[in-house]
Amino acid sequence: MVRVLSPCVWHRLGSIVSMRKFASSQIPLSRTAHRQCSQSAEVQNKAFDVAFTGVWPIMATPFCPDESIDEDSFRRSVEFMRDCGADGITILGVMGESNRMLDSERERLIRVGIAAAGSMPVCVGTSHPGTTAAVGLTEMAADLGASAVMITPYKEAIHSDENIRNLYTSVAHRLPDLPIVLQDHPMSTQVNMTLSLIADIARDVPSVRCIKLESTPTPVRTAGLIKLMESSGVANRPTILTGLGALYGGYELAAGADGFMTGFAFPEVLKVMVETFKPPTDNGVRSATMEAEMMSVYKQYLPLIVLEQQPGVAVRKYIYEKRGMIDCGIVRSPGGNLSSAAREITDKALRDAFGDADLTKPLDWKRSALFSLPLA
Repeated sequence: MVRVLSPCVWHRLGSIVSMRKFASSQIPLSRTAHRQCSQSAEVQNKAFDVAFTGVWPIMATPFCPDESIDEDSFRRSVEFMRDCGADGITILGVMGESNRMLDSERERLIRVGIAAAGSMPVCVGTSHPGTTAAVGLTEMAADLGASAVMITPYKEAIHSDENIRNLYTSVAHRLPDLPIVLQDHPMSTQVNMTLSLIADIARDVPSVRCIKLESTPTPVRTAGLIKLMESSGVANRPTILTGLGALYGGYELAAGADGFMTGFAFPEVLKVMVETFKPPTDNGVRSATMEAEMMSVYKQYLPLIVLEQQPGVAVRKYIYEKRGMIDCGIVRSPGGNLSSAAREITDKALRDAFGDADLTKPLDWKRSALFSLPLA
């Protein structure tokens, strides 16, 4: 069944259509489509304005005990990530429990998130099993001011590379000036994209500006994809941001990744790793010492990274709560929540990693003594 957009969204898009009509693949001509019709050469490169490098936290969606959306906590968590020095944020991804959202709730979260982010870019997850619906959700996000969208393909009974290509070309055709993050996350989608397919899409769909690579072995695939895109004539190569909670983060950066787009609750740690391994401005060549320093920070916090990267989002939401970003770490049904024993284990992991530091405030990743190699 195709999920339809809420009536208020249809009104804003400027079309009065029935839900039955939308389910049969009729998409109204929104403001974004009008922009496409009148598009000039000067705005065709807008998709290149957002820099997908550094650290882009995937945001959790906070709920009240009755599982209604907690807008105040969501606003606070976005502001917290901004104050941590995040280069951007992504909302309504797997970490955000987007598959448990009503379309009206998506709209509310996008509005609150963009308002709280200020000048920080906001990428919105608009994935959907249906291409038509994915285009519609993308239009809604664009009309609400999203800086970019993140889209992943869904598993079909009969796999088709052509249908996956069509997903991205359809979105790009409707909104050519909106940057797209291509998410490769077979753990949640059961879709295994070859590196050749990803490189082909990157070459043929210029608005795909970032690959969120989460298919293992991620370090090997990161290096392989970079090489393949360079050899297959991909102009303005998309960046690669990795996820999976930064579980393989040190090795991914060493393989050429441009940063992280993931839900690890301490973006400050990832920021230190990225900044430590940033290419020098004089010759652009990283030294073995730089890699050793970056890996040292990675290893220092790897136990906590491993603990967080358990199935589900309950551990991360509990840490969000411990950091004061949200009031309640509840996971929306039927997702599982943490037991008291799991909370105790998490509390110990936090003490082992950070001692008695005040985790309710962003850590000063440039000078904090918490990191084995503080930056000057």
